[in-house]
Amino acid sequence: MHLFQQHVPADLDAAVGQIPILDFAPYFGGDPDALASLAQAVRDACERVGFFYLKGHGVSEALIERTFTEARRFHALPPEAKFKLSLDQNNVGYLPMNASTQRHTTVHQATRPNENESFFVIVDRPADHPDVLAGKPLRGRNQWPQPPHELPGFRENVMAYFTALNALGQRMLPVFAVAMGMPAQHFAPIFSNDNHATLRMLHYPPTSGADNAFGQAPHTDNSFLTILARTEIPGLRVQLPSGEWVSPPLIPGTFLVNLGNIMRRMSNDRFRSTPHGVAVDGKTDRYSLAYFHSPNPYRTIEALPSCITAGRPAKYTPALYADLVLEFFRANYAHQKGHETAQMPNRYA
Repeated sequence: MHLFQQHVPADLDAAVGQIPILDFAPYFGGDPDALASLAQAVRDACERVGFFYLKGHGVSEALIERTFTEARRFHALPPEAKFKLSLDQNNVGYLPMNASTQRHTTVHQATRPNENESFFVIVDRPADHPDVLAGKPLRGRNQWPQPPHELPGFRENVMAYFTALNALGQRMLPVFAVAMGMPAQHFAPIFSNDNHATLRMLHYPPTSGADNAFGQAPHTDNSFLTILARTEIPGLRVQLPSGEWVSPPLIPGTFLVNLGNIMRRMSNDRFRSTPHGVAVDGKTDRYSLAYFHSPNPYRTIEALPSCITAGRPAKYTPALYADLVLEFFRANYAHQKGHETAQMPNRYA
């Protein structure tokens, strides 16, 4: 039996109802009383399930649909065009089908590569950016389709979406700070000066019937938070605290948000980084847009003072976020083998 077919709840509607719908519109609109109540609702969602639907996000549906169109355009390119943009050591560019295996996780023992192809986009730095010139890890450049396979408007449209999601993630930070018992602007310093953000444009064919096959094997994200846009083709599964796997329905006008391992680490395990994965049934391909919002790579990640008590001492050693990202890359992506720390001088300059 496939993992996602195990422990299916008898009352699916009740199980899916555990993922709340949170309306950020009053807070984003400047309501002075909205922050406290929204932070309380976010705290409940983060402690209880680690997922919530984000309503009132302010990103236009036209922009979201246009970005899905661009994702389909990219993945329809011939293989030779996509392979010219193969992932670099910063994990920017094209990841072909069956080229990553979920190993940096204790959720599930993956025995097969993930059955998806992806295109990764980061901050669009120019060639003369100081970090690019210095070869600083995790501060590289995007790769874009080139003639004769150039996609007119692709770069502009994708970056418009990336910029909108990055701004959304930044606007959400005060809510999470207050939810963790800290001042609203607590996260500003570690997310300042070019925070680490990645857009992953995923294409999943129907998942094969091979043993232990997944579009994306069960895992937790290595981000602070993830903002997910989906099409009507189902495939995502989320593991509830009970151990049951459910398929969250698509709710128009919302993003699905989940917490990553960095927020769990900073909350000292108060907040959940919830396991999830993908298996696409039927015969229709699935597309999704996963945006990962995280701190500046050269900031230290440690448990917040408000999350450390006599009964809950700090569980994690403080670590540079760049080290945590590179460890994750080397565990999950075959092309990262050999990009060891010793080969990256002046990493923290």
